[in-house]
Amino acid sequence: MKIGNSIYLDHQATTPTDNRVSAAMEPFYREFFGNPHSSEHILGWQSSQALEQASAHVADLLGGTSDEMVFTSGATEANNLAILGSAQAARSGTRKRIIISAIEHKCVIAAAMAASDLYGYTVEMAPVDRAGRVDRSWLQAELDDTVLLVSIIAVNNEIGTIQNIPEIAELTHAVGALYHTDGAQAPLAMDLQDISHHADMVSLSAHKMYGPKGIGVLYIERSIQSQIQPIIHGGGQQRNMRSGTVPVPLVVGMGEAAKILYEPTAVQERERMKILRNRLIEGIEKRGIQITLNTPINGKAHPINANIRFVGDNAQDILQSVQPLLAASTGSACTTGIPEPSHVLRAIGLSEEEAEGCIRFGLGRFSTEDDIDRAVEIICNTIGKLRTI
Repeated sequence: MKIGNSIYLDHQATTPTDNRVSAAMEPFYREFFGNPHSSEHILGWQSSQALEQASAHVADLLGGTSDEMVFTSGATEANNLAILGSAQAARSGTRKRIIISAIEHKCVIAAAMAASDLYGYTVEMAPVDRAGRVDRSWLQAELDDTVLLVSIIAVNNEIGTIQNIPEIAELTHAVGALYHTDGAQAPLAMDLQDISHHADMVSLSAHKMYGPKGIGVLYIERSIQSQIQPIIHGGGQQRNMRSGTVPVPLVVGMGEAAKILYEPTAVQERERMKILRNRLIEGIEKRGIQITLNTPINGKAHPINANIRFVGDNAQDILQSVQPLLAASTGSACTTGIPEPSHVLRAIGLSEEEAEGCIRFGLGRFSTEDDIDRAVEIICNTIGKLRTI
């Protein structure tokens, strides 16, 4: 996908809004703009009806029902609601441990640490193997009736590893704990219609699935909703789970994006992405550039993800030198404006120096073979020039 002169290969950071999504949203900014919580007139009824229909589309994506969807500002808020909402509700109980994985998104780590600071929970990190898979033996040994919550990401945002969700859920539920998964990267990576049969809570973000920014959802299985306290208070909207006027245009957009993803073409799209992803990797290798892969492409991995270590090179130097022709990222956290080695890459066994040579490429719905071939040329030519300096 080209934006001006730039080839965009950072779709795990964000996706462009699909034209079908934009078209579905537009009437709700101008014509059907009523507050969905205004129950005394036709404009409110129209917005409420649109909200219910969009909610049903998102629920269908997850195999759930509309009354199990809580709309948020994005996956970060959804993750915070899942972790802090459950921790707050159970703060006086005997389950005082939260387990997350060592490769969680920073917002899950931060929310878990906040539960520790605010309510006295102990946070433990499950180790992962070289492919980013959670250590099953460790998890099974650590799970007991003192664990309140296990929060393990469905699809990693840096290396694309897909976890064994049914297995993790089974181990978690065997000791009576709750299982939450950050599913922000999952809609483009896998079929999600069975996920509600395993996870008690699932977080999604619309802008990771060709929907608008500023809207996400937390699926909360109906029977456990009383075990989650709200973290935003106000008028009691969304069954008092998350107060505030629900933004109808954004929810409609998320619903349309979800609807597109459970069409049969979604499977074909994933297969096409896998072919393009492999074309990128093979193209770089054929040019004689020494690389290693952090993405477990021979196992269960996100088909758009290629996390590549350029042996002996610095990722920041490469990314700066390819500007403005190519958009990709290191996947590293950058909190104060100073890039730091990715905690995900360190968790799978890379040294700090090795992690500094890694770039995450994320392909997308509108990527073409020409885009990939041109990207390979730009990357390899740039590395050749950097090595001669």
